[in-house]
Amino acid sequence: MATKMAMRLGDYAITEAGFGADLGAEKFLDIKCRMAGLTPSAVVVVATIRALKMHGGVAKTDLGTENLEALEKGIPNLLRHVSNIKNIYKLPSVVAINRFPTDTDMEVELIIEKCRALGVNVVLSNVWAEGGKGGEELAREVVRLCEEEKGDFTYSYELDGTIEEKIEAIVKKVYGGVGVTFLPNAKKQIAQLTALGFDKCPICVAKTQYSFSDDQTKLGAPEGFTVTVKNVKVSAGAGFVVALTGDIMTMPGLPKVPAAEKIDVDDNGKISGLF
Repeated sequence: MATKMAMRLGDYAITEAGFGADLGAEKFLDIKCRMAGLTPSAVVVVATIRALKMHGGVAKTDLGTENLEALEKGIPNLLRHVSNIKNIYKLPSVVAINRFPTDTDMEVELIIEKCRALGVNVVLSNVWAEGGKGGEELAREVVRLCEEEKGDFTYSYELDGTIEEKIEAIVKKVYGGVGVTFLPNAKKQIAQLTALGFDKCPICVAKTQYSFSDDQTKLGAPEGFTVTVKNVKVSAGAGFVVALTGDIMTMPGLPKVPAAEKIDVDDNGKISGLF
């Protein structure tokens, strides 16, 4: 409802789907777009050089130093996200590099070169440093994709398959895995949901956002892995079946140390610790 309202109130409606082509985009495209009858015109894949260097094995404390070797090692992670959008969902896309002050020109050029090999443009987003002006080039490219490029939007699976088949399709097509291991409890739950008629629902997979696999230590673009499904439940009101994998919690986004512990207000009403 919100997306359709936005589409009627502006020339372009942008949804922040979140957490990459394996999580946010997969759910947005396979679940939301299917249920709402929406066909996206284009996709923006947002990346940072810092994150790609982490996928190349660099520690968080060293991300500000130029490291082309680690960046090249981590770039396959970005390329798999781009490939998913282009080859699985068949939508035009652009890679937006959210530039940090520590990013070097050589690092930026390396990403542009690798993405160009896949036929995908790369645009720098300098909104952090320049405000709206820093996003104009990206906005122009998004408009160009919407107006000039035509996709052939498809889903990663069809609804008429079994619950197991749909989960396997996501793991093999989107994650790049080789298969799925269903624990006994998950098998029992799938049988119950199938008997109740929920087997034709779309699938919402809960897994780590740190890896294409269900193991957060497998960085980059891992291959040859299997995904373990330990529980399967139905969100009947939402209309989809949830598959829980690995050691995942369904309440994400909470830091180990709450920000509130660093925030204070003195006797004069001055707030400290917000930034």
